Amino acid sequence: MDALKPQRNEPARMEKLAKLPVFWGLEGKRVVLVGGSDGAAWKAELLLACGAEVHVYCAKDDLSETFAALIEKSPTLSFHDQAWHAGIFENAELALADCETNVEAHAFYSAARTAGVPVNVIDKPEFCQFQFGSIVNRSPVVVSISTDGAAPILAQAIRRRIETTLPLALKDWGALAQTIRERVNLRLAPGSARRFFWEKFVDRAFTERLDEGGEERIFADIGMQAGRTGSTRGLVTLVGAGPGDAELLTLKAVRALQAADVILFDDLVSAEVLELARREAKRMLVGKRGGRESCKQEDINEMMIRLAKAGKRVVRLKSGDPMIFGRAGEEIAALEAENIPVEVVPGITAASAMASRLGVSLTHRDHAQSVRFVTGHSRQGKLPENIDWKTLSDPAVTTVFYMGGRTAAEIESSLLAHGMPAATPVAVMISVSRANEQRWCGSLAQLAAAVARLGVNEPVLIGIGDAFGAASSAFAGASAQEQITKAIQKAG
Repeated sequence: MDALKPQRNEPARMEKLAKLPVFWGLEGKRVVLVGGSDGAAWKAELLLACGAEVHVYCAKDDLSETFAALIEKSPTLSFHDQAWHAGIFENAELALADCETNVEAHAFYSAARTAGVPVNVIDKPEFCQFQFGSIVNRSPVVVSISTDGAAPILAQAIRRRIETTLPLALKDWGALAQTIRERVNLRLAPGSARRFFWEKFVDRAFTERLDEGGEERIFADIGMQAGRTGSTRGLVTLVGAGPGDAELLTLKAVRALQAADVILFDDLVSAEVLELARREAKRMLVGKRGGRESCKQEDINEMMIRLAKAGKRVVRLKSGDPMIFGRAGEEIAALEAENIPVEVVPGITAASAMASRLGVSLTHRDHAQSVRFVTGHSRQGKLPENIDWKTLSDPAVTTVFYMGGRTAAEIESSLLAHGMPAATPVAVMISVSRANEQRWCGSLAQLAAAVARLGVNEPVLIGIGDAFGAASSAFAGASAQEQITKAIQKAG
């Protein structure tokens, strides 16, 4: 089982944070606020929404119309028509101020620190122990976004994005979760049964409105199922991680990663994808990669079976789509033979990502009537012996070779030998969708030499057929312009 030991450094479970996000309970707490501007009024409104008892210190003549109206209608806001002094910090939970000058800000900051009260001076980060984020309010579900003061407009844009994805009904579901939590804990045992309930609960929260009688309906629909799951047997989910870009993951894939107890991941799965996984999940590298020491498939199957029988929720995380050259069939058969539930979450396969990155359609009706995915790497480390080269040699058939870097020369010679024109367009992409992506476009006669120049240490994808003609033309034009630019720079 030595092959199952990590072969690379795993990404940190938590990357460096500019600030620690903390949600602070202020119900019934005394908070002091100095200043009468519109900015101070907005902070007062936030504090009041949290149930704080806000004490405002400011000359009445300095109050903005907005703040004056807020004071008029807020019974838990106490207005003090006077300047602040050191005594206002007694029994205060937080202290905030809107100061015009740095001298005044420094004085307020120092006084609050001396009193041991956390302090924030509005729009002066150097005098802030804590900061306010941009808020998405579905209370009790609250999302706060911070850019550490670097780009408030970016934080607002992120908030708008989140606002569009979180249904307003989430507020009601969050309140229901608070109401029924104790009942769930009494009714369902810790472990898989309880987690099953909450996962199904969350699925409904994002897709349904909560109506009257929702609590009893939830228990009737989900509670009984959860009670039957027990904790003696887990589940294995084969998840497609896509070509590498974490933004290409499906929502279902992210939910599976967030629910996993153990993640068995391939060597080609990117750190950005793993970053989306549940923090508490154990991560184990079990990947296979051409030209490197690999885990045996039998060992991976045995590990999934053993973990599932121990009641674990296992995610088998595969690069691309698990059902395309991912040995999913072998793994599914092994799991089903042991009566272990298995689910599959498809991912974006490398060929689709390649087509997207090149801006070509693999089945453009003017160029291709069919598309085929062919492995360029068999169990023996070479091209499979049963490839129908005659059929693949038709330029109107789009063919994408996976893992074909080390067999590129044989692919070229075999297609030429079976009548494919030497000028047939070819595209080669390495590490598609990743930061180190490389691409080359040309003709079939140039394929082997191009791959030799690019190298085969990273995943190589080879697309062949008339569908890649537009990409080849664009690449040739870009290369020519690059040569002209270099010549001008050299002459200069």
